[in-house]
Amino acid sequence: MSLGVRVNGLRQAIRRDDVRSLSRRYFVANGFDGTLTSIGVVVGAYLSGVANGLAVVGIGLGAAVGLGTSGIWSVWEIERAEASLEQAELERSMLTSLDDTKLTRDLRNEQIVYSLAAASGPVIGVAVTLLPFLLEGVLFSMFQAVLVSIGLGIVLLGGVGAYLGAISQQRWFVAAARMGLAGIVVALISIFLPG
Repeated sequence: MSLGVRVNGLRQAIRRDDVRSLSRRYFVANGFDGTLTSIGVVVGAYLSGVANGLAVVGIGLGAAVGLGTSGIWSVWEIERAEASLEQAELERSMLTSLDDTKLTRDLRNEQIVYSLAAASGPVIGVAVTLLPFLLEGVLFSMFQAVLVSIGLGIVLLGGVGAYLGAISQQRWFVAAARMGLAGIVVALISIFLPG
């Protein structure tokens, strides 16, 4: 299959409301995990005596790689299993093989979209919260970088909450506060962990 055909198939998949909806869920859920994980890593690194911003970035990027890989791999396998089940049920009812048909190509394109959404959410969440550590020693002290990082994480979580509140026609500011609160909770719990 040529790259142009694959890209066109992915565009068609993304245009579908059901694909966008599930992709959004994977992106938000895994982005939430990535942001909260990064807040915990940042606080833990600081309290453990890590004195260099780039070291915190390195630790955080390790978490991003793990979460991104988990997202893409788990969702790929979940969606592959679901697509195989759907195809098998259709083949039983139609009494014919559906291998290499438009249906199987569409299911594969959906699987790719879902997996990329699941992987990109946590990577973005971690990357945003690590940004202040790139400026540690230039613009921020380590302590200031930690505070700005936590603040960015809370703002990112709040922004996602506001978006979800808006699309679900709820009070966006309440949804933003609920999501942002999770970042505060993780930071506080991380402070009191032993070590």
